[in-house]
Amino acid sequence: MTEAVFRETTAEPSTRSVPLSHLSLELGHLYMEDFEEGPDRLRRHFARVRPWVDAARAEAAVRATGRRPRISTCFLIDDYFTRFSSPADLVPLLLAEAERAGLVIDYLARESGCAVADKVPLAESVSHRLVESPPPGTYGLRPPVGVTGWLANGERTPSAGTTRAMTTATAWRPPHETAARRHSVFLDIELWDNDKEGHRTWSCPFLAAVWQLARLGLLRNEGEPVLAPRPWSSGDFPRDWDELPPLLQLNTSAAPFSAYRTCSVLPNRFVPVEHAVRVILDQTDVDSGALRQVTERATREGTPVPDAVADRVAYVFYAGL
Repeated sequence: MTEAVFRETTAEPSTRSVPLSHLSLELGHLYMEDFEEGPDRLRRHFARVRPWVDAARAEAAVRATGRRPRISTCFLIDDYFTRFSSPADLVPLLLAEAERAGLVIDYLARESGCAVADKVPLAESVSHRLVESPPPGTYGLRPPVGVTGWLANGERTPSAGTTRAMTTATAWRPPHETAARRHSVFLDIELWDNDKEGHRTWSCPFLAAVWQLARLGLLRNEGEPVLAPRPWSSGDFPRDWDELPPLLQLNTSAAPFSAYRTCSVLPNRFVPVEHAVRVILDQTDVDSGALRQVTERATREGTPVPDAVADRVAYVFYAGL
C-alpha cells in the first residue's frame, strides 16, 4: 500500500533562471570626483584599461576550450554617495571616451541600483543573508552583524575592560584572521551606518558585493531575477539620475549581463574595497536555487565554476590615476 503526498504548488517556490555569459568584464567603477576632472581623466582611464581587457578576453577564450566565449562589458557610475552633473551630459561623454579607446560598454549601471532597484531593497535583502563565521573558541559575546553593521574575517581584539570592579584589566590580544596562513591579514568591515533619523547608508564595499552578486546571476527576490537590464532606445538621456533605469543595456547585440565569472579592471585605490567584497561574499548565504542553476549550467557547458562565490570574481588593478 502506498501513501499519496499532496502539496500546494505555491508551497514549492521556483527560481527563475537568467541568461548567462562566460565572463562579465567591468571596464570601470568611477566616482563623481573622477568625472569632475573631465574627458582627459576618462581618456587616461580607458587607455589603461584597454590592454587588460584584451588579456581578460584571451583568458576567457582559453577557459571556453575552443568555443567562442560569451563576454559582456559593464560600467558602474556612483550616483549613490554623490550626485554630479546629469545622465544627459555625462553618459555620452563616457561612451565617447570608451569608443575612442576601442571599447564598447554593453551595460551601464547606477550604484544606487545596488541599494534599491525597482522598489526591491537589494542591499537590505543581502544583509539578511549574512552568516558570520565565528572564530574557534569564541562565545558570541559580540552582537551579531545585523546589529552592529560590522563584519570581520576573524577574531577581533578583545575590548579593554574588567570582568568586575577593581580587578585586573584583560590583557591585550591581537586580532586573528580565521583562515590565516601563519600571519594574519585581519579585516573589519563597516557595512552601513545610520544618521540621527535612523536612515541607513550602505557602505561602498557592501554595495560592491551586491554588484558582484548581480553580475554573477545570483540575486533573486521571491525566486524572480532582480536588477534586470532594460534596453535604452529613446535617444537622449534624461537630466535626472532618478529617471535613468538602474541597469541599462546600451548594446542591442550584447551577450547576457550576468555571467559565470566576473573580472573588474580598476584603479589600485580599489584594492581595500575589493578585499572587503571577498570577505562579504565568503559570509553570504547565496540563494541556493540560483547557485545550483548557475553551477549546473556551467558544468554542462564544460566551464565549471569554483564552489566559493568569491573565487568566481577576478580583478586587474592598474597603478596611476
